[in-house]
Amino acid sequence: MVCDDCAGRLSEDRDRCLACGGPLTAGECRCGGRCRDWDGIVVLAGYDGEIREAILAAKRPAGDLLAAGLARLLVARHREQLAAWRPDLVAPVPMHWQRRVRRGGSLADGLARRVAAELRLPCHAVLRRTRATVMQNELEPHLRRANVAGAFRPRRRVAGRRVLLVDDVTTTGGTLAACRAALAEAGAVAAYAAVAARADRLTR
Repeated sequence: MVCDDCAGRLSEDRDRCLACGGPLTAGECRCGGRCRDWDGIVVLAGYDGEIREAILAAKRPAGDLLAAGLARLLVARHREQLAAWRPDLVAPVPMHWQRRVRRGGSLADGLARRVAAELRLPCHAVLRRTRATVMQNELEPHLRRANVAGAFRPRRRVAGRRVLLVDDVTTTGGTLAACRAALAEAGAVAAYAAVAARADRLTR
C-alpha cells in the first residue's frame, strides 16, 4: 500500500519522547518525561513538509487510501511499543457533528479504524464531543487547552480497559489531555495516544 520511497519520506528516523511526543536531543527531552496528560504517546513524524501535505490530502474526499497508508506507517514504526502498552481497544478523537457535516468525515476516524485493523483490536467511538470549539489551529498555543477543556464526554463505559487514542495532529496536547480526562471518567485505567504528526515548533 505504501512504497518504500514514500515510507521513507513520511516516516522520520529520529527518536521521540514517549511522554510528550517531542523530539529527543542527545537522548533527552525538555519535558523530562514528566508529562502526565496521558500514559504514553507515539508519533509518526513532525508536522512539516511532506507529512503535512499528506495529512491535508487525506482529509479531502477520496483520501481514504492515503489515510490507510499513514495508519500503516504509524503502526509499523511503533508496533513494538504499541504491543508493550497492551491496549484493549482503539478510539478516535471525536469531531463535533457540525464540523463532520461540513467536512464530510473525520480523518481521526479513518486513522483509528486502520490502526485498529493493523493491531487486530476493536475500534469504538468511546467519546463524544459535546460542544463545537474554536479550531485549535486558530488559537495561540497557550489558549488551546482551555478551549477544549470539558469538551468531551464518555459515550460508553470502558471500565478497566486500556485505550489507544488516535488523532491526525497534536500541538500542545490539549485535545488529547481533554480526551484522557473523559476516558478516566469512563473508567479507563490507561490512555495512550498515537498520532500521525506533532507540530513541534508551536508547542509550549
